[in-house]
Amino acid sequence: MNASLDSEEILVGYDGSTDASVALDWALDEAGRSGRPVRLAYVFEWLTVAGWIGPGVAPGVWPDETARRQVEDLVRKAAADAAAERPGLTVRGEVFDGPPALVLQERSAEAQMLVLGSRGHGGFAGLLAGSTAVSVAAHARCPVIVVRDGQAATSGPVVVGVDGSPSSVQALGFAFERAAQRDVPLRALRVWEPPGERWVPPGFDPEEASATERAAAEADLASWRKSFPDVPVEVVANPGNPAALLVEESRGAQLVVVGSRGRGGLRGMLLGSVSQQLIHHSQCPVAVVRER
Repeated sequence: MNASLDSEEILVGYDGSTDASVALDWALDEAGRSGRPVRLAYVFEWLTVAGWIGPGVAPGVWPDETARRQVEDLVRKAAADAAAERPGLTVRGEVFDGPPALVLQERSAEAQMLVLGSRGHGGFAGLLAGSTAVSVAAHARCPVIVVRDGQAATSGPVVVGVDGSPSSVQALGFAFERAAQRDVPLRALRVWEPPGERWVPPGFDPEEASATERAAAEADLASWRKSFPDVPVEVVANPGNPAALLVEESRGAQLVVVGSRGRGGLRGMLLGSVSQQLIHHSQCPVAVVRER
């Protein structure tokens, strides 16, 4: 890892919500393994359609400096508490002004990774992943990890979706590094689409198809295996729906890693259907990796 990457921070979108606190805990665990500094970023948006969503009382007059000071105190205390609980880690907080998704996207250019709760104070009941998390995952300049309350498993493998796309190759590197840091196996899943029920090509052999797809996955993994020789790897090639199978894999994993768009992505669609489905339905934290 080069010196410039060593200086990059783990950025945490923080707003005092339960999910943001869970995201912060995940980021602190990651920092404990990597030694990277952690920065809490609270994005202060003066005007919102639904009214005030920050801490304390609603602003009386816009702009309200009292409300901003409350936010600054919240972030300062959260950073101080985190640093006290994790001696040896560098933790700081900062308040930014502007639309949350846009500001976090801009700050992500200087981060090693960005960690978000699935919903903040602006989430609606029943909405599993907030608009900020989905938007940032689509546009961020670094890997985005989305964590939901109750998801922070510390056992099980790291699971990565493999399909040969450029973002999938980037996701493999991220997944191998996380598995090595955690000293856990990596489970690589390649999903292929079976023939339709109405017509099966003459001579089609599902076992042969799986073997072909497995060989393609092994080719994608070859260089990463050399870089991380101590990481046990299991390669699985199954027919079916990629999102559904990865969600199922997430039940026994501590992290699922996917590229932002796979081979099926439409030109101009920044976040593919598989990564969106995982953000909404995964049973463990999800890392979405884009090409940098």
